Amino acid sequence: MNNISTYLSEVLEVPKDLMDPCGAHYTVKNVAKGEVLLQPGDVCRETYFVEKGLLRMYSIDRNGKEHIIQFAPESWLISDRSSLYFNEKSDYYIDATEDSQVLLLKDDFFARMMEKFPQTAENNDLLLQKHIRNLQNRVNSLLADTAEERYMTFIKMYPDILQRVPQWMVASYLGITPESLSRVRKELARKNFQTS
Repeated sequence: MNNISTYLSEVLEVPKDLMDPCGAHYTVKNVAKGEVLLQPGDVCRETYFVEKGLLRMYSIDRNGKEHIIQFAPESWLISDRSSLYFNEKSDYYIDATEDSQVLLLKDDFFARMMEKFPQTAENNDLLLQKHIRNLQNRVNSLLADTAEERYMTFIKMYPDILQRVPQWMVASYLGITPESLSRVRKELARKNFQTS
């Protein structure tokens, strides 16, 4: 469990010699590619920490079109926060795009960490504020940026995902058609931009 140990020690600043009790607040689950962890109508009960693999969160509109909200590669957290914190039915799917190893963090995981390690409270608050900032930036990007600008932002945020998911998923995340994504990539190639 290298990634969770690094996350706890470097991000939350849990002392390494006191890390063992943290394991009582999560369970490990091996998830097959395509396996669904959350679906619309369920109430989200956990936050998922990706130890190995790749998850995604998405919705499907009334026309059957998929809209990817987030990818979560190694060391990322993913959850339907609205469902988790307000005990509401989810509108989203969370599934694995690769065979993955996921830690299911109980709904009180971060509260327990702050209770046991008060110094983690400030770091946890900073993580929450960064998450909100990223969501705001993502909404603004979808409303105001060109397809090329959104693609460039995607590459910065998820540098290795282009090699791990099909192009239609990238297009779904960007809010454009696969054909538009192909045009963007061709234009960048013409400008000698390398993505890998």
